[in-house]
Amino acid sequence: MPHVMELLGKARVVVENEKVVEVGEPLIGWCPIFDKARGITEITKEEIRKNMEFRIKDFGLFTNKRQLDMDIFVGFGASETMMTGLTSGLLDTTVTACDGAGTVISNNPNLVQGIGARISGLVETEPIDETINGINERGGIVLDPSTARIDPVAGVRKAAQLGYRKIAVTVVFPETARQLRDLEKELDIELVIIGAHVTGINKQAAQGLIDSTDILTSCASKHVRELVQPLVQVGSAVPLFGLTKRGKDLLLERAKEVDSPLFVSSSKLPSLPETKQPRELV
Repeated sequence: MPHVMELLGKARVVVENEKVVEVGEPLIGWCPIFDKARGITEITKEEIRKNMEFRIKDFGLFTNKRQLDMDIFVGFGASETMMTGLTSGLLDTTVTACDGAGTVISNNPNLVQGIGARISGLVETEPIDETINGINERGGIVLDPSTARIDPVAGVRKAAQLGYRKIAVTVVFPETARQLRDLEKELDIELVIIGAHVTGINKQAAQGLIDSTDILTSCASKHVRELVQPLVQVGSAVPLFGLTKRGKDLLLERAKEVDSPLFVSSSKLPSLPETKQPRELV
């Protein structure tokens, strides 16, 4: 089984034996984050290939040399927010996805950041022993080392069986978020559900994620921007929205650790300066 990830405008990229073997069409032409971080002024298939090859070479994505200790990539990313939640005690553990391992349960803030800092929409992956061993050494638990399957619901169930009560979990699909809300009631736990990878989703899926998540990334989603009514927003180009008190508390806790100066103001949200948004929104 190859590794499949969607990145840079949700383009599907397939990696086999540490080589990019397939690059799909991006849904957008420009992303402010990648323009700022990597100088990509136009998202093309060639730029996407180069970016994936950079990730493979730079930190060992989809290889047996995967780095699991990484610096902060953005001030208010999902992994950075979960990392702060763990260090502050707002969270007991997290359930996320890692290339070469699939779903991972971890209460180690540095490992959570190392896993999530620089991967995007992981679609499928296959087990890589060195990555799984590295996660184990750092106290993480791989849900299914034999298949590296990605299953947030099973990951949360296992985390609850291990005794964790306040659990953050990342999701991509609204139906996953709804299943997790049902599981939350069944197991009497507290979930912070973080929705991500929403570029190109339809209106129904956007509303489904808004209804069932605590924190939602905006990516380049037109519908999320149109429908969202957040309690708090961080960032203006590709904002992260806190939709519930739990989500708001976690983002405000994260704000305490961001090094750069912060401008805090009550405002009608969302606030979306047109020139800063990804192009075109889909």
